Amino acid sequence: MKQRGSWKIKSSKEIYDNAWINVTEHSVINPGNAEGIYGEIHFKNIAIGIIPLDEEYNTWIVGQHRFPIDLYSWEIIEGGGQIGVDPIESAKRELAEEAGIVAENYELILRMHLSNSVSDEYGLIYIAKGLSFQESSPEIDEELVIKKVPFNQLYKSVMNGDMTDSLTVAGVLKTKILIDQGVI
Repeated sequence: MKQRGSWKIKSSKEIYDNAWINVTEHSVINPGNAEGIYGEIHFKNIAIGIIPLDEEYNTWIVGQHRFPIDLYSWEIIEGGGQIGVDPIESAKRELAEEAGIVAENYELILRMHLSNSVSDEYGLIYIAKGLSFQESSPEIDEELVIKKVPFNQLYKSVMNGDMTDSLTVAGVLKTKILIDQGVI
């Protein structure tokens, strides 16, 4: 019998698999010694978030409809990075694809697990500086609206609860602290 921490895994079966996720159901004995099941979602990509900042502390956000929650969402630039590929390369690709921005410098500001109760999804957030601009080229399944906003306006939107995407909220709050500390 396999074990994860104090959980014992009696058996596991794959429920679903595609290019992005794998869902497994485990028959378990939990820490209280009761039998049950535990569903686990394995993500096949790393979530990558990018906050581009120009010299005046303006940034760019993306608006798009999010299928799973059936809502329109304003977010920092974000996408998936293949495991095994340098995350900086994935950040560069996403920033250019979604916003048409090329950055000279990337600084990793945050590593986070996004929903560790049911998934292993892992995210990285970068600040991008030294910006230049080109034509964006979103993927075929993306219908994006790009908006330039002062960073402090974005921060206020997060604080007002207008933005709920986890990478956006965490990244903006961390960036605000770094700006206030004079680090970036």
